[in-house]
Amino acid sequence: MSHHKKRVYPEAQFQYSQGQANALPQDAMFPGQVGTPMMGASDNVMPGYGQTPMSPMVQGGAEAQMFTPAQQQLNDQLQSVTTGMGDMNIGAPMQGQPMPAQQQMYGQQQIYSQPMQPQQPQMYGQSPGAVSHSNRPVNQLYPVDLLTELPPPIQDLSLPPPPLMVAPEKMIVPSETSNASSDYLRCTLNAMPKSSSLLKKSKLPLALVIRPYQHLQDEINPPPLNEDGLVVRCRRCRAYLNPFASFIEQGRKWRCNFCRLANDVPMQLDQTYEGSPANRYDRNEIRHAVMEYLAPKEYTVRQPPPSTYVFVLDVSQNAVKNGLLATTARSILDTLEFLPNHDGRTRVAILCVDNALHYFSVPLDEESDQIKMMDVCDLDEPFMPKPHSMVVSLSSCRNNLEKLLNQLPEIFQFNIMSKFALGPALKAAQNMISNIGGKIIVVSATLPNTGVGKLQRRNESGVANTAKESSQLLSCQDSFYKNFTITCSKSQVSVDMFLASEDYMDVATLSNLGRFTGGQTHFYPGFTAANIADVTKFTKEFSKFLSMDLSTETVMRARGSTGIRMNSFYGHFFNRSSDLCAFSTMPRDQSYVFEMSIDENIVVDYCYIQIAVLLSLNTSQRRIRIITLAIPTTESLSEVYASADQLAMTTFYARKAVEKAMNTSLQDARDLLSKAVQDILATYKKEIVVSNTAGGAPLRFSANLRMFPLLMHALSKHTAFRSGVVPSDHRAAALNNLESAPLQYFIKSAYAKVYSLHDMVDEAGYPNEDGEIVLPQPINSSASLFERYGLYLIDNASELFLWVGGDAVPELVNDVFGIQDIFQIANGKQELPIVEGSDFNERVRNIIQKVREHDDIITYQTLYIVRGPSVSEPVGHAAGRELQPLRMWATSNLVEDKVLGTESYREFLQTLKNKISK
Repeated sequence: MSHHKKRVYPEAQFQYSQGQANALPQDAMFPGQVGTPMMGASDNVMPGYGQTPMSPMVQGGAEAQMFTPAQQQLNDQLQSVTTGMGDMNIGAPMQGQPMPAQQQMYGQQQIYSQPMQPQQPQMYGQSPGAVSHSNRPVNQLYPVDLLTELPPPIQDLSLPPPPLMVAPEKMIVPSETSNASSDYLRCTLNAMPKSSSLLKKSKLPLALVIRPYQHLQDEINPPPLNEDGLVVRCRRCRAYLNPFASFIEQGRKWRCNFCRLANDVPMQLDQTYEGSPANRYDRNEIRHAVMEYLAPKEYTVRQPPPSTYVFVLDVSQNAVKNGLLATTARSILDTLEFLPNHDGRTRVAILCVDNALHYFSVPLDEESDQIKMMDVCDLDEPFMPKPHSMVVSLSSCRNNLEKLLNQLPEIFQFNIMSKFALGPALKAAQNMISNIGGKIIVVSATLPNTGVGKLQRRNESGVANTAKESSQLLSCQDSFYKNFTITCSKSQVSVDMFLASEDYMDVATLSNLGRFTGGQTHFYPGFTAANIADVTKFTKEFSKFLSMDLSTETVMRARGSTGIRMNSFYGHFFNRSSDLCAFSTMPRDQSYVFEMSIDENIVVDYCYIQIAVLLSLNTSQRRIRIITLAIPTTESLSEVYASADQLAMTTFYARKAVEKAMNTSLQDARDLLSKAVQDILATYKKEIVVSNTAGGAPLRFSANLRMFPLLMHALSKHTAFRSGVVPSDHRAAALNNLESAPLQYFIKSAYAKVYSLHDMVDEAGYPNEDGEIVLPQPINSSASLFERYGLYLIDNASELFLWVGGDAVPELVNDVFGIQDIFQIANGKQELPIVEGSDFNERVRNIIQKVREHDDIITYQTLYIVRGPSVSEPVGHAAGRELQPLRMWATSNLVEDKVLGTESYREFLQTLKNKISK
């Protein structure tokens, strides 16, 4: 335990009867929770005790231990297994075990720090000795009843997927790194059906979630690298030698585990030169499932090009007025030294745009400091003056580039031109680097309104929240923004957009530029440089984006062993052929989903997946990254269900739903999500559940999938899919993020993490032995767990909301904000003030900083401070009315509740039960 002394605050006392508690003013309710008062200290509590109302599971302890005969039999079996394993916590979780009470907390003295939830195993267990028909260990199926497991045990969201049961003898050199980590590659099914008919029968999806890079900087935990130039591949299927191949005929040949062909072993495999190991069994491709080759000459069409960045900056009236131009110029200036320039060849160009193109000729530092600006007003066929001095070396022109960036805001400070010719600027920028490739980075505050690609504001009234929303508001308004990406792909150019404005920007159209070139679209609604929070978010994200390592001339291909074929591909890239995904530049902060099919019956015990990424690094090296995964096969439907990965499945369905939303309608997308859950639960009930279960008709499901319905239900409430009127720019930006976000951040955006801070354990907010800040355990995302006097942090991967209960005691308010009066708290985009002498304030700030720390994505989360409703706040008070939209936004993340007219999670499960019971 920590030796830090925590201050204890008395609970705010509410002196009104049960009848009065149920008759709170309407303003004391959560938005979207019509008729449901916020749960407070005195709701359903004996006066004077201040106990948090316990969940029905704990209140009815005897009830929680009641089992049907089938459940009792299963429970006895699991207890026996657990006892036999020495209480290793591998058996099915038992219900009705309360969490230990925490002492010395804000608000009250003995309170359960989170909703009563079953104790969880550390991993989805497999019964010891459980074997398949082929005498292989398998994941055991543990049934649970979703309707009795409420609130859902959300700690399951942080568990790893069901383990891949691969026998050590299937590896050339058994080790922990012989099979790919789930950080790199996850399959929705960790037991592969042996036939297409079994896969169809299961109704489960078969797909891969791929993240080739784990960090923004390649130097962090790089995989092993082969530098000797020897690349061993199967001569028939072209798979790379990997830990699951086998050596035959006294080691003279190796058998490909993908197509079973016997290949000759090259002599170099056993030779020692340039640092390669003398023993073939020590080589990286044999010991590690994730590794890299330094590619030999035959993998290189040309010398790897230098990293090239072309900045297309909006200098029209809007960009000058809201401070975007000055903020961008300053950010680029501060980040120049961090631009990836490992080989000293990085090149930079700056192109400013309003109703004309403003080129800058930047001389070498040693030659001159006279920078020339050349204006080209012909937008139909713009020419490029001085082509050899437009794209310049960062190393040789650093001083002049800094001088130019310092002068840019002054040059255009009085610009009153409202036009923005994005289309001509994109063509000009692509022309500048068409022979070398690179990144075009557009920073804009104005809707493109002149020249090719001219866009118009769409009329959203009468269309939003109708069947026509997708076709009229989310479609590409001008074909230029799709056709231009073909030109970009041919010349190895990607486009990234930074859109920051209070006005309509048509994100739905502009996001196509990044979608098909391997880029990204970043959206900053309501941006103004007058707000320090806006500037902080933009500069931090823009700087991390510029300093991120990247790969050019990249292609990625997935191979499956005999019987498995890649079908559909989701993510930001150009699908160049049936199974080849091309990236003009591959970023480090995106993930990809490949759908698979089973073309022919699989007759072997294991199948294999291999991802190969061929790329040029900004170190002048051409490399090949290999990721290999072995998956056991099965003929048992229960084994398929027991090995399903609920997080990967949700990611796959989200990508499918994004495609539906953009190509057909939002209702089709929502139907896809609900139908997927219904079909899977119905199949599970029909094919696996024992039909003579007594005691009613519970909603049975596999334990390793119990979070799947919750995530899919939460996804339907996401900004990308939810019904209701949502500004099209916000919806398009949300769709764009869902189709590219790495899995862990995607899950958090669907189901927000909520931390209860007023009653967190003593260690939370302080560094542990390793110097890492300890975070509190998250609680369920439900307003029913929010106390009126509490303090909560909501993290949805995009924003942070610090919710202050409207009836928080003055001591808590003073410790957190340094003021006594809760009504004086500054709401909205605010940073938490530093309160000298307050340990609790420091702990809360530490937690916020820790949640914001990422070395694998560029996102910086803005903090919104929200004061909750209070019984002492007059009905219809002006401050309450002003806060209502912010409160609704914050509580829309509490997806287990009725959000904006949608079903609660309990109601969703009941609806599912009724549908599949018909």
